[in-house]
Amino acid sequence: MKQRRVGVIGAGRSGLAAARLLCRLGARVLLSDSGAGRPAASLPKAVTVETGGHSNRLLECDLLIRSPGVSGHLPVLRRAARLGIPIWSELELGSRVSRSRRVVAITGTNGKTTTTTLVGKFFTAGGERTWVAGNIGKPLSDVAAKTSPRSTLVLEVSSYQLENVETFHPTISAILNVTPDHLEHHGSLRAYAEAKARIFMNQTARDVCVLNADDAWCRRLAKRCKAKVLWFSRKRRLTRGIYWEPEDGTLHLRWGSHQRSWPLHTGLPGPHNIENVLAAVGMAAAGGVCVPAMRRVLSAFRGVEHRLEFVRTLRQVRYVNDSKGTNVDSTRVALASFPGPLIVIMGGEGKGAPYAPLKSLLKGRVRRILLIGEDARRIEKQLRGAVPMERLDTLAKAVRRAHQLALPGETVLLSPACASFDQYDNYEERGGHFKSLVRRL
Repeated sequence: MKQRRVGVIGAGRSGLAAARLLCRLGARVLLSDSGAGRPAASLPKAVTVETGGHSNRLLECDLLIRSPGVSGHLPVLRRAARLGIPIWSELELGSRVSRSRRVVAITGTNGKTTTTTLVGKFFTAGGERTWVAGNIGKPLSDVAAKTSPRSTLVLEVSSYQLENVETFHPTISAILNVTPDHLEHHGSLRAYAEAKARIFMNQTARDVCVLNADDAWCRRLAKRCKAKVLWFSRKRRLTRGIYWEPEDGTLHLRWGSHQRSWPLHTGLPGPHNIENVLAAVGMAAAGGVCVPAMRRVLSAFRGVEHRLEFVRTLRQVRYVNDSKGTNVDSTRVALASFPGPLIVIMGGEGKGAPYAPLKSLLKGRVRRILLIGEDARRIEKQLRGAVPMERLDTLAKAVRRAHQLALPGETVLLSPACASFDQYDNYEERGGHFKSLVRRL
């Protein structure tokens, strides 16, 4: 990278991390953002910053780094592609710098953060020097230069990040599930699934890919995966792989030298979390982590922030923060995790998927839906007749109204089925605001 001209498009968390890493490598960096203000985070003085749009100076660069939040349909990116300028994701940049001997990469529509967190804890408990990064916590570019050949790198990766990879090569990969999400960007479910499949694009027969045997798209994609496939299932017995026996709650691991079974005790709510645990155990087993270390982690693990996170009980009403439920399928999973009665707060920036599939879960479980954000009218139209709904516009108003409505024994659930960008910088900020509002009741 020394003295190469590199343009970074997008001054979010990943873009800033890429700019810092590129400067460290000796590149001449142009950071370009469509926002009006200069990034608040500190940057090396050598970074040139342009705001308010993307100029043709980007077309003078030798390489472009596209932040995951930046649309791949930007005119400047299309012109760059026609000119033959390479376009990488921040994930591609960081992976080229990382020296970790083992790279574990996890993608899927839902469950990525919980599974990635668990996998990181498994490898740490197994005695590995472990870095957890990517679409969770720190961008890869912030930790890549700190890794060593003796370390394990565990990454949560999104479809946006995978679109612009070239050499990214995990030794262990996983696709947890594929359901409609980001359709406003990818255009179709097939294109979205194709982006997910790039996670195993460079894997070989020496590598392992963990796939969900209960997911139709995972079964389709497996046909062209060159890595050894390790299947997991919550619904069926497997002769080779990892599965759960619902009759007695036993987890069965059948992979190489691992031929073990044990009762699965976890405080995580919902059947989807059984799938997350199965996938995480499979990846850890493929990486050589012993079963006792995994069981120690599972006995203490209580989930991740903003994903079905218990906030408090007030007057016998439970408040649960599922701000990470940014798509319809994620909210479906959240609804299925509680018997009801529920007061549900939904809405935000929609992703193009229909809300009507939620109807069957609402009846008999949800007593009232409180709608917020720019997609409130669309949700109301598609779910009309299922349960009573109110439009409150803001989260603060919705929390106050939920407090008025909720009866002892009920649960107030924030599970938006939408992105947060219409009112918040990210789902973390939205979830944090929800928790603050609830604690002030």
